[in-house]
Amino acid sequence: MTLTTGMILFQSCKKESTTTEPPQVGVFFSIVDKQAAFTALTLRATTWNWDFGDGTSSTEKNPVHVYKDGGYYTAKLTGGNAQGETASYTVNLAVALTPYALLTGDHTAAGYHGKTWKLSSTASGGLFSNADADFTIVEGPLPPGIFGNLGLGEIYDDTFTFSFDGGYSHDVKSDGASFGGIVYQYVTNGGAGIANEGPGYGLCTGKYTPQSGAKFTYVEKENFPVPSVYGPGGVVTYPNVSTLDFTGTEFIGFMDFQRKVIVKDITDSSMKVVMFMAASPDDLPKNTHAIILAFDVVR
Repeated sequence: MTLTTGMILFQSCKKESTTTEPPQVGVFFSIVDKQAAFTALTLRATTWNWDFGDGTSSTEKNPVHVYKDGGYYTAKLTGGNAQGETASYTVNLAVALTPYALLTGDHTAAGYHGKTWKLSSTASGGLFSNADADFTIVEGPLPPGIFGNLGLGEIYDDTFTFSFDGGYSHDVKSDGASFGGIVYQYVTNGGAGIANEGPGYGLCTGKYTPQSGAKFTYVEKENFPVPSVYGPGGVVTYPNVSTLDFTGTEFIGFMDFQRKVIVKDITDSSMKVVMFMAASPDDLPKNTHAIILAFDVVR
């Protein structure tokens, strides 16, 4: 909307003057899939310049824009008047979020330092399964907080942070240990790294120093071969699954020989991950079990 400023004529010898006020700018938007409809809420503006945050722009007042890729974007409207005065307004958009965007969070937000996750102590439905093609259940559904009942409640404190640029960080908190398998500890260090051993399941916490400058790789769909006692030739291939892999010694959630894992489901606030375990020292490096657990976002 454009407003015209009138001229006031004074009965004096003073020169007539014209006063103006700068534009005011706001934005309303709606999103359906990858299409965003923008409405300029402006006063005293006669031009509208939109930057959609993906390298494209528009001078329409109320444009409709289709983003090529899903993700987080920052859109900016700059309104101007005939005197060259401008005002701007910025909005953050979540457009058809991809699993990668859900994993790493809104990198356009102020103060962004990645998105942090931790094992859920409240989610139910976890499974302790065989590392076969169907994840045949050995124990489950597991009740919420079961590892606390086993004396391993500290595992719910550890955090795992994924950044949009592929950076990864891991905080083992004050105990300096991470959730993992007992066989892994005895094979790699004779059990010297065990910090706390839980009864049953072959589980423990083991001392671990997170790797500085670690990176992660997320693949949305691939055929993933995993060493397993249940597969022909010692391998089970999981078709068309999403995976997380890490540089060096890093991992998410569970420290064992197999560090690459399967992401079964992910939303903005939770994800379910399949982590593998080798519980037979005679069959290494083949996995015997899979632990399927939920992670929550750390708010």
